Amino acid sequence: MQVKFCGAAQFVTGSSHLITLDDGYKILLDCGLFQGKGRHIWDLNNTWHFDPAEIDCLILSHAHIDHTGRVPKLVKDGFTGDIHCTHATRSLCSIMLLDSAKIQERDVEWFNKRLLKKRRKDLRKLRKPLYDSEIIAPTLNLFIGYNYNRWHRINEKVSVMFRDAGHILGSSSVTLKITENGEEKLFGFTGDIGRPNRPILRSPKQMPEVDYLICESTYGDKDHQLPPEQSEEFLEILIETCVEKRGKLIIPAFSVGRTQEIVYMLDKLETAGLLPRIPIYVDSPLAVNATMIFGQHPECFDNELNEYLLIDDNPFGFNDLNYIREVNESKALNNSSDPCIIISSSGMMNAGRVKHHLFNNIESQKNTFLIVGYCSPDTPGGMLRDGIESIKLFGEHKMVKADVRVMDSFSAHGDRNEMYDFIANQTSLKKLFLVHGELERQEKFKSFLKEKGFSDIEIPAEGDEFTLN
Repeated sequence: MQVKFCGAAQFVTGSSHLITLDDGYKILLDCGLFQGKGRHIWDLNNTWHFDPAEIDCLILSHAHIDHTGRVPKLVKDGFTGDIHCTHATRSLCSIMLLDSAKIQERDVEWFNKRLLKKRRKDLRKLRKPLYDSEIIAPTLNLFIGYNYNRWHRINEKVSVMFRDAGHILGSSSVTLKITENGEEKLFGFTGDIGRPNRPILRSPKQMPEVDYLICESTYGDKDHQLPPEQSEEFLEILIETCVEKRGKLIIPAFSVGRTQEIVYMLDKLETAGLLPRIPIYVDSPLAVNATMIFGQHPECFDNELNEYLLIDDNPFGFNDLNYIREVNESKALNNSSDPCIIISSSGMMNAGRVKHHLFNNIESQKNTFLIVGYCSPDTPGGMLRDGIESIKLFGEHKMVKADVRVMDSFSAHGDRNEMYDFIANQTSLKKLFLVHGELERQEKFKSFLKEKGFSDIEIPAEGDEFTLN
């Protein structure tokens, strides 16, 4: 058996790992989009470390675009096998991949217009989308949805089991039972490890003990805030911005998971009588659709949400909350100076409507941008996290005059102790691979795990390949 690391290797996005069995059967774990800014990201997304037509099956850990965003390109480039995932992941992919296709189309159109405006004669530099909307339906036809906690047979030598990873709706760890040369081997992939005792979703459930494990490491050097501190700080920022400064609180948030958690928190504050009378807008068609899908998958809810439903039958809606689909309504928010809360995607502010809110509101001292999760360093969100004083948006330089606040406690990724707790039962590992993290954090997490008793830990680079005996 061999494993090859084709993405999210010493990098956070682009999750993709290829397992090749001794008989040549090829299993791809995730097929995510590389996210960030610059020519190298475009090149990464257009490059395969394998022939898509030779992949026999694809297994998805969850629906986030950095884990699924290149699936349509995989199909476009020749993949015809089955795509295995949980039922909720399949539901979310039905809207997220179509949204991604539209973003690919818009981004390329904007890039080409800008290139032609500069009157460059080399038309070879014009781009085509990674994929378009037409490939989405054939892609979705390949999906097969599964329940948690059961072994599902892929072929006569391979079975898969999904366990709840507590990261987003439908997220899972992946355990493979592989028979080679009469010997059974267990191969594990954590996917993205969620956090225990978080709103909406159940806590992560440990995987079975495996022989080989690929583990995420996004926050391998950090400990998150506890939920009570999070609620108090969030309310303080809200009141300071919207009540005292009469400004806008703009929250860039991923459409799936983060947006619903923030809305649920606001709903509970409103029910408790603590929320000021301020209009709140969820400005993302994808987030609106994703919230509807959340309601269709109560099998993923935790006990707290099920009990809250006895008090409030709509945990994602209240009087001052407005869901926005139309572009003209989104533009109207930028023309208004009234205090409000705007929750908009994308979470890294490198695409989507929030990029326009950033452009129109970053130069006002009244406003606050609240970053509630990881952002790649070369995205607008990452630059703001790092304290940049000016930022280039849509060809213009904007001074950063608004407050920029960071609350990593909202992250759906476990911190170093939570990740350790998730894999603490893995006492018989032959090898542990760390992926989905920046190298500096991965090295610190590796040292942390060694102190906890783990050994034979690898931090693979993109393209690295290992033979597993």
